[in-house]
Amino acid sequence: MTTIQNQTFDQERALYGVRDLLVRNCAFDGPADGESAFKECAGIQAEHSFFNLRYPFWHDHGLAIRNCELTDKCRAALWYSDHITMENTKLHGIKALRECSDAVLKNCDVISPEFGWNSRRVTMEDCTAVSEYFMMRGTELHFRNVTFQGKYSFQYIKNAVFENCTFETKDAFWHGENITVRNSVIKGEYLAWYSNGLTLEHCRIIGTQPFCYCTNLKLIDCEMIDCDLAFEKSEVAATITTPVISIKNPKSGTIRVPAVDEIIRDDPNSQGQIFVDSHDSCKESA
Repeated sequence: MTTIQNQTFDQERALYGVRDLLVRNCAFDGPADGESAFKECAGIQAEHSFFNLRYPFWHDHGLAIRNCELTDKCRAALWYSDHITMENTKLHGIKALRECSDAVLKNCDVISPEFGWNSRRVTMEDCTAVSEYFMMRGTELHFRNVTFQGKYSFQYIKNAVFENCTFETKDAFWHGENITVRNSVIKGEYLAWYSNGLTLEHCRIIGTQPFCYCTNLKLIDCEMIDCDLAFEKSEVAATITTPVISIKNPKSGTIRVPAVDEIIRDDPNSQGQIFVDSHDSCKESA
């Protein structure tokens, strides 16, 4: 493997098509403002390097990026690439990851609207992320210990597992399929509408109008805080460990809850059963 270190590159396609290269302590920045430094490359390692120009990693195979900074000017950094590892790296440009596969991110800091669209087999561990429309249409995702903030996250994703995560979001998991969330906190309104095959285990859910129009929805020993108008027109099997403000017209299934302030039944097609431990706290309206 060839090593390049302590150099600055600013020309167009500076290292186009190279193979088996390590860059260390390099900067991709400068007045020439060139794009696409590593386009069509393979076997690339980047360590302790600074990326301040657009589109550095497109159509690449085999990337290892460690202890690097990709600035807000480094837009659309990784597109159409595969077999990627990133560790201790800042990804701060818009659309930093798109249509990539087999990507592993550890201890990374992501500030990137529209991150991860149409990507496959993405693992994130011990990361923080701020984004809008995060991971849209991603498939085969596995997140552990990820803290996320931003609207419209994880929409249309398929085959995903989230463990020990904290999400502050809105409209998360809309139209998602085959998703499992364990030991996590999800704060935000309108959670998981139109999802199919969503399972939450030992989670805390915070926010108004969660879980509407869902199919094959399961909640196992979950907390629901500040949740009202929950489960409207959903097929659900839920065991809730905290009182709920209101439940509205569940389509089918069963909901077990210690207390609920109000059960709303104004749809004749609502056949879901609600079992309340403390009947004194429940008011049913039609």
